[in-house]
Amino acid sequence: MKLLKKVFLGLVIICVVAQFFRPEKNVGNVDSLNAFLEETQPPKDVKLILEGSCYDCHSDVTQYPWYNHITPINYWLAGHIKEGKKHFNLSNWEGNSVRRKDHKFEELIEMVEDKSMPLKSYTLTHSDAKLSETQIKWVIHWANLVRLKYSFTPRPD
Repeated sequence: MKLLKKVFLGLVIICVVAQFFRPEKNVGNVDSLNAFLEETQPPKDVKLILEGSCYDCHSDVTQYPWYNHITPINYWLAGHIKEGKKHFNLSNWEGNSVRRKDHKFEELIEMVEDKSMPLKSYTLTHSDAKLSETQIKWVIHWANLVRLKYSFTPRPD
């Protein structure tokens, strides 16, 4: 029994000390989204969907939930954000080629259609981020229009 108490006390101490170590937050300027928004011109309804379902993991503008103050959850969230931005970063839109932008929209359509985005782990705690069938259609329609625009944009070979 004494060993069990020591192990428990050790775990409590580790958990308390861990709270003092946190990953860097993903809190950039909302203006970093301007290039993306100006170029893709999402309608108001789609822009609201992007704000509520995409920005947290796919831009430099993350709205952190209260549980981000708990280690190790904050490291888990930081990993999700880092991975999301690696695949599709709306804040770093301007530096991409037309070919890459078109490909990102192709992936966006595919992932929204098969409902793999937003992630289930995200919608568990952000239920308003879950997309309805109508919202999915809006996003896909808008994304197809953006791809059509890119198809008419000259591309260097």
